[in-house]
Amino acid sequence: MSKSPYLLARDLGKVYEDRRVLDGVSLTASPGQRLGLVGENGAGKSTLLRLLAGAEEPDNGEIIRPPDYGFLTQESPYGLGQSVQDVIDDALAEIRVAEQRLAHLSGQLDDPEALSEYGDVLEWAQAHDIWDADRRAALVLEGLGLAGIGTDRLLGSLSGGQRSRLGLAALLIRQPQALLLDEPTNHLDDDAMVFLESRLNRLPGVVVVASHDRVFLDAVCTAIIDLDPTRDGTTLYGGAYKDYLDAKRAERARWEQQYETEQSELKQLKHAVAVTARGVAHNRAPRDNDKMSYDFFGGRVQKQISRRVRNAQHRLDELTRTQVRKPPKPLRFSADLTTAPSTDKLALSLRHIRVDSRLDIGNLDVEMGDRLMITGSNGAGKSTLLQVLAGRLAPDDGEVRQAHGVRIGLLEQDVVFAEPTKTARQLYSGSVPLSDLGLVAPHDLDRPVSHLSVGQRRRLALAMLIGNPPDVLLLDEPTNHLSLSLVEELEEALRSAPGAVVIASHDRWLRRSWDGAELVLREGQVK
Repeated sequence: MSKSPYLLARDLGKVYEDRRVLDGVSLTASPGQRLGLVGENGAGKSTLLRLLAGAEEPDNGEIIRPPDYGFLTQESPYGLGQSVQDVIDDALAEIRVAEQRLAHLSGQLDDPEALSEYGDVLEWAQAHDIWDADRRAALVLEGLGLAGIGTDRLLGSLSGGQRSRLGLAALLIRQPQALLLDEPTNHLDDDAMVFLESRLNRLPGVVVVASHDRVFLDAVCTAIIDLDPTRDGTTLYGGAYKDYLDAKRAERARWEQQYETEQSELKQLKHAVAVTARGVAHNRAPRDNDKMSYDFFGGRVQKQISRRVRNAQHRLDELTRTQVRKPPKPLRFSADLTTAPSTDKLALSLRHIRVDSRLDIGNLDVEMGDRLMITGSNGAGKSTLLQVLAGRLAPDDGEVRQAHGVRIGLLEQDVVFAEPTKTARQLYSGSVPLSDLGLVAPHDLDRPVSHLSVGQRRRLALAMLIGNPPDVLLLDEPTNHLSLSLVEELEEALRSAPGAVVIASHDRWLRRSWDGAELVLREGQVK
C-alpha cells in the first residue's frame, strides 16, 4: 500500500492523428487539494483525466500517481448483468481486506515484520476511514438518490442516470487517495449536487475534476487549471471559481492595456524610422570658408541619424515579432437599441394553455424588455413552453397571441438546419463577423452544417441569433456545449439584448445570478 499520496504530471503531451490536444501540461496535487479543470471544448480536459488515470498513455511527459485512485468516466465500468449489491461489495472490497489483515496482524505484533506491516495497513485504514465504511455507504446511496433502489436490482434494469450515479457512489464509498472525476454532476439534481460538494470537501485525498457546473467548481475547488492556451501556457489559478473569474478579468484588463501600449509604441517606432530620425539632418548649406567644419559635423550628425534609425528599426522588428495578439472581442448583440420596439409593448401572451400531459398553465404575458427564467425538473415542460411561445407547437387547448411584426428566435437543444449542405459562413447573416463571436471555430466555418456535432450546431445557431437578434429571444439550456469563458460572455451579452429574453435552464450559476422574473414549472403546473 503506497505511502505516496501525491499526484504529479510533468510536461504532458498528447496528439490524436494530426491534432495536438495537450502540450507541456504540468500539475502537482497534494492531499486535500481539489483542482478544477476548465477550458474550451476540445481543450483536453477529458484527455488529461484519462492520462492521469492511466487509461491512455501520453506521447511525452511523466506521471506519478498513487496506486490507490479512482476514475469516474461517462461509461460505467460495471456490467449490465451485475447487481447493485455487486457494485457496493466491489467498492468495499479493499476495505474488507484491510479489516481482515489488521485482525490477522494484531496477534503477531511481537514480530518486527508483522508490526511494520500492521503500521502500514493501519495508516491506510485510517486514511480510508474503514471503520465508518458501512455507514458511509448508506449515506452516499441516500445522498445520491439511490437509497430506494433494491440492492438485488440488475444494472441493466436501471436508467442511464441511475447507473452513472451508482458509479459515482462506488468511488465515494471507496474513498481512494486520489479521485479523478469527469463531469460528476451529470444526472444529479440540486440536492444530490449539494451532497456531492459536501463529501468532496471532506475527503483527505486529491481530487481533480472537470465540470461545466460553476456552482460546483466554486463550492469544491481549491485551485483552477485553465487549459485554454494563453500567453503563458496552461495556467493555475489559486482559489475557487469566483477567484478564478476575478483573476481572469484582471488578466484581460492587463492584456488589453499591453496590447494598446504596444500598438501605440509600434506606431511611434514606424514614424520614427520613416520620418523623425531623419528629421534631425543638417540642412544648412555650407559656407565657402566653412566646408571642412561642415563635413566634420555633418558626418557626425549622419552617424547619429544612422544609429537612431538602426535602434528604432531594431526595436520595431523585435516588437513586431513579440507583440501580443489582439484580445478577442467578447460577445455582443449587434442590434441598434434605438430601433428596438418599445419596452412596454406586449410581444406574446398565453391563455390557459394545455399540451397533452406535458404542459398545463394559466396566463403568461411577455413584454418587450422582459427577462424571464423558466426552471423546473426534467419533464416539467420547460422546452414545451418555449416551443409554444415560438409558435412551433400548437397547444391542445388555449390561446397564443403574438403581436404584429414581432420577430421570435428560438435556440433549441437539438438544432436542425433546413439547408444542411450549406456551411456556417453561408448560413450566417449577422452584422458582426462570425469569427469575432468566438462561437464557431475557424476550421468549422466552411464545413457543411450536417458534418457538425450537436454542440457545434447549437453554437452556430446561437451565433446567428446574437448576430441578428430577434424581438423575443427564447433560449433552451443556452449554456450547454459552451466553455465557461463563453458562458460568462453570453450572460453579459444577454444583459444588452434589445428585446425580451426567455431562458429555460438548469444552470445553477445562471439561476443564482438572474435578476429577472422566474417561472417555476413542476409536473406541468406553474408554481
